[in-house]
Amino acid sequence: MIDLNRKVTVPELRAFKASRVPITMLTAYDASLARRIDQAGVDCVLVGDSLGNVIQGRSSTLPVTVDDVAYHARAVARGLDRALLVADLPFMSYHDRPTAMHSAACLMRAGAGMVKLEGGAPVVEVVTGLVEQGIPVCAHLGLTPQHVHRLGGYRVQGREQAMADALVEDALALQAAGAALLVVECIPTKLADRVTTSLDIPVIGIGAGAGVDGQVLVSYDMLGISPGRAPRFVRDFLSAGGSIQQALQAFVGAVREREFPSPAESFE
Repeated sequence: MIDLNRKVTVPELRAFKASRVPITMLTAYDASLARRIDQAGVDCVLVGDSLGNVIQGRSSTLPVTVDDVAYHARAVARGLDRALLVADLPFMSYHDRPTAMHSAACLMRAGAGMVKLEGGAPVVEVVTGLVEQGIPVCAHLGLTPQHVHRLGGYRVQGREQAMADALVEDALALQAAGAALLVVECIPTKLADRVTTSLDIPVIGIGAGAGVDGQVLVSYDMLGISPGRAPRFVRDFLSAGGSIQQALQAFVGAVREREFPSPAESFE
């Protein structure tokens, strides 16, 4: 039985999956919003390298540094009581084991309870090394923003059968390496469902349909703060009126009820 008032831990994430209780995750970059998110009952708070876009006003996440993420992680940690704090390892901060160890240590010392990295087979050895040192890892497959130039832009991934099969193989390899959580971004709903049923660890989706084990959004997107056109998979939870706190609670409720994302907010 899941106690939704108890502090979320890494081992407890599997209990969420086993109990079929959808996991909620939002980004935060400061103590004030982190406190609001925590009070709304969000399970995991991500200090994402998305801060490059929404905080620093950059066109991509690539310029973000470990020091940037650590600074915001320290602030966010001060606003949390219940949620698990996950921090992104930025671009080129985990290209080999020694660099990854140093980067992850900086983020864990800043208050993170888990680090997140992007990529499949090429990062398996790094994941193994981090886990061996007691550092919980969240992997990230599908649309990986740090690889945006190689991918040719922000596009749905895994529509071709070969790419879908490769993504499932990568997910299994990351799990075998010790990853405790997996984020899948902008992949077809059927592929996301296949990944979710293939893995024992929880799978968190963003633009991956409602059949995964949980949902993550950039908080500035779901509050309608981010400039420009929102991605298809984003819902503005503040647009219906009410307060920021009510919008955060509406996100939690919609995810728990598997009402978000809708088919229109997913990809075939």
